[in-house]
Amino acid sequence: MYIRGGFPRVKAANGRGPPQKRVLVMRPELIQASELLRQQTPESVEKAIGLLQNTVFSFSMKMCGHREDAEDTMQDVLFGSLKYLTNLKEPGELAAWLYTVTRNRCRRMRRMHPGSEKQHISLDELMPDENELRLLMQAAGEGPEHEFLRNERQDLLHNAVLRVPTALRLVLVLHDMEDLSSEEVARILGVQTGTVRVRLHRARLAVRKEMTRILKGLPEQPPIKGEGLARRPKECRELFANLSEYIDARMEPRTCEQMRVHIEGCPACVAFLKDLRAAIDRCRTLEAACDISVAARMRALMTQEYLRMMQATNAPHPQ
Repeated sequence: MYIRGGFPRVKAANGRGPPQKRVLVMRPELIQASELLRQQTPESVEKAIGLLQNTVFSFSMKMCGHREDAEDTMQDVLFGSLKYLTNLKEPGELAAWLYTVTRNRCRRMRRMHPGSEKQHISLDELMPDENELRLLMQAAGEGPEHEFLRNERQDLLHNAVLRVPTALRLVLVLHDMEDLSSEEVARILGVQTGTVRVRLHRARLAVRKEMTRILKGLPEQPPIKGEGLARRPKECRELFANLSEYIDARMEPRTCEQMRVHIEGCPACVAFLKDLRAAIDRCRTLEAACDISVAARMRALMTQEYLRMMQATNAPHPQ
């Protein structure tokens, strides 16, 4: 997982070393909801459904950006899932089910956000030019008050996330906002873990670039051919293309150490790494809450229906 601050700890990659027990990584709310559902009491069921409501609504808002769409998705997904919840014994099964169903529901009803309809985005489009790197190095000396103001702009962050191409945004939301591991995201999307890692890196670079553009009030414009990292040393270009692997400590120890040495001696790489980490941290803070009255009304109805289904299932069959 992402390590906040400092350089990443070195660890074996690609499954090398002694086999380890699989560690489940996801939103604590889903783990708690799974435990509550197993208790099968009216109080525990209502709490569990409340936690599931928050998860589905927040995920839907991050993907579609429209409150009405997110509320409709939350209602349809949870009502349609009630009959399956008793069979989803493990948090991992519950997470895979909810995110898959919610993603499919969002896909059917999503109103496209300007800029998100783009299907492919090259790495060169996401890389900073010399002018931006110079500005990043200047900003590196600004105080914590400046960063606090940036972190408070949740509305701007949400807008930047919605402008990321849909396929990339899906990975960004699941991994950096819903706290799923790359392996869990790959399982939900039905792709290879390597594909998830490639998309995640481009999504992070894209939201960083969009957030920078929005905060500075810059117009949207296509990259100029020959700019980007073309003038940077080869080591910088290679590092920028692999920063997510470095930040998430998924590199071979030797390669990780080589990158660390280069970064410590390159002010431009230090500044960009700091900015990318800040973008990831901001993404992790983005949440969206459903209207309290709407959530309470729907939770009461779903709890009642779930308990009715439980009673019907547990009722003795006539002889």
